[in-house]
Amino acid sequence: MSDTAHPALGNHLIRYTSETFPEIIVRAKGSWVWDKQGKAILDFTSGQMCSTLGHNHPAIVEALKSSADTAIHLFSGMIPDTVVDLSERMATILPAPLSKSMFVNTGGEANEAAIKIAKFATGGYETVALGGSWHGAGGGGAAVSMASDRKNHGPTMPGVYAIPEPNAYRCPVEHCRDACDLTCMKVGFRMLDMQWAGAPAAVIAEPILSAGGVIVPPEGYFKALRQECEARGLMLIFDEAQTAFGRVGEWFATDGLGVTPDIMAVSKTLGGGVPLAATITSDAIEETAHQRGFSHYTSHVSDPLPAAVGVAVLQTIESENLIERAKEMGGYLRERMLDLQQKYEVIGDVRGQGLLIGVELVEDREARVPHHKLGARTTKRCLELGLSMNIRRRPERGSVWRIAPPLTVTRDEIDTATAILDQALGESLDAMAREC
Repeated sequence: MSDTAHPALGNHLIRYTSETFPEIIVRAKGSWVWDKQGKAILDFTSGQMCSTLGHNHPAIVEALKSSADTAIHLFSGMIPDTVVDLSERMATILPAPLSKSMFVNTGGEANEAAIKIAKFATGGYETVALGGSWHGAGGGGAAVSMASDRKNHGPTMPGVYAIPEPNAYRCPVEHCRDACDLTCMKVGFRMLDMQWAGAPAAVIAEPILSAGGVIVPPEGYFKALRQECEARGLMLIFDEAQTAFGRVGEWFATDGLGVTPDIMAVSKTLGGGVPLAATITSDAIEETAHQRGFSHYTSHVSDPLPAAVGVAVLQTIESENLIERAKEMGGYLRERMLDLQQKYEVIGDVRGQGLLIGVELVEDREARVPHHKLGARTTKRCLELGLSMNIRRRPERGSVWRIAPPLTVTRDEIDTATAILDQALGESLDAMAREC
């Protein structure tokens, strides 16, 4: 990956990221993509974490073809039958009292709408996010995203506060080591109480902080967070962009937490590679927001084509038993990463749930200094060997591979990826030793 122009990319594309691959991709299927030279690349990022069923799953292709024959796009005030069908199917799997959905394009947009609903329903505007969070690139989503560089973007949405994330491996308040006792939350809300204007709207949180380094909060964290919210009149929003629809071995991550949010945003894993997201809430909150004038009227809200794909995704997850498969394959993937940890001292931590795994690289296991150089070098070598890996590198949050293959991944593919990662790590370490 490079942040400079590459001849194959031409001269007419705006560089929207520093992580542009030099390869031009022409085809994708299952867990694999192919470049113009015919090279096969094992995709352990599921595209941009979206291709839940693998690339170009037959059920998604059929849904696209069928919708192309019926309706692709409609006036935003018209409700197609596929949207009604999808909303009804969603209601059967959502935890009570969540029951009403609005379908939009991206997770960032779903989070924008979720924050709006909270503001309408509470009458407040102040919003709280966790450090290490990522909720989108739009005005509201970017304002509550703390995992990425916030410089040079100008003023953000007013009334936003951050509390430290529960990262027991790299404690942000330098209190815990390997076992979070929620001091980070206590400190965060104490600071919040010092600063805010008393106009509460919501706390927004990912059940697993993905872009922040695949941080899995400790047991009881979200019950305590719910109590802090209730004490201050804050609604709780879960951003399940990367954890819903089987990724972590449950329909939703909230199913295993003992806590149901007031509002939920889902995306990525719902569309199976097609832009589709949803903002979800209860009957009572929807009614209050509606009575107070809530509006989120966009060109592609309730579009029929992505909704048809969403129905196909839910059907396929059920018919192919992919939630159980995610548990099984996720357990196997974790085992293979733990095997590598035994072999390489530079692997400091392996964490995650289901098929969302984080592998953190360190220069020294005791000091836990992030090994950014090794992360960048090994990721590049993996791609050369035919494995696409995503590395999250932040000075204060470590160097972490975020591994998220599709729910359809096989043991053989996990073994292939592990072998490539093993080779890339070994070669990179040897090369760096020779350079010293």
